[in-house]
Amino acid sequence: MTQKLAALTLSATLVAFAAPALAQNQGDWTVGVGIGYLDPKSDNGTLAGFDADVDSDTRPIFTVEYFIQDNLGIELLASTPFEHDVTLGGSIDAGSVKHLPPTLSLNYHFPTNSAWKPYVGAGLNYTIFYDEDSPLGDLNVDNSFGVSLQAGLDYMVTDSGAIRLNVRWFEIDTDVELDGTDIGTAEIDPWLIGVSYVHKF
Repeated sequence: MTQKLAALTLSATLVAFAAPALAQNQGDWTVGVGIGYLDPKSDNGTLAGFDADVDSDTRPIFTVEYFIQDNLGIELLASTPFEHDVTLGGSIDAGSVKHLPPTLSLNYHFPTNSAWKPYVGAGLNYTIFYDEDSPLGDLNVDNSFGVSLQAGLDYMVTDSGAIRLNVRWFEIDTDVELDGTDIGTAEIDPWLIGVSYVHKF
């Protein structure tokens, strides 16, 4: 997945330098609605002495971005709650947990004179865990704060509308308790692959 992000970033850069500039204007707003596939990394740490596995989920995602300068925007990512099943040792059902991933990013949109509009961004993610449920006891998962990186590519279908392909990485490490006892840290660090429609105002 790291190779996918690197390839997308390289492609965005090549497209940006291949054509003359056309700015995203200061004061513009965009709103995006789409679908995101959230895929945690394969090794999710050790909980209660067992290797932990956190599964993937797909949910609607939403973005709002305001351009503070030409080509430079501040973006907020939101979604409906993602839900993940957690397995220990490959077979023990440890339960499930929901989370919301609000993320604030600073994005640079490469100016081009074509319908293809690449961009890259970096920001901060605050992951809110809730509705924990486990057959093993009282499960508690702490909220998490970490960095987020992204790269994306918009294809303009009209003067104000675009189809967006986006790849994000989140740093999400969270302490886990069972019946009030610390059982370890879940290292989730997921990738979010999104496809959205984005409208500029």
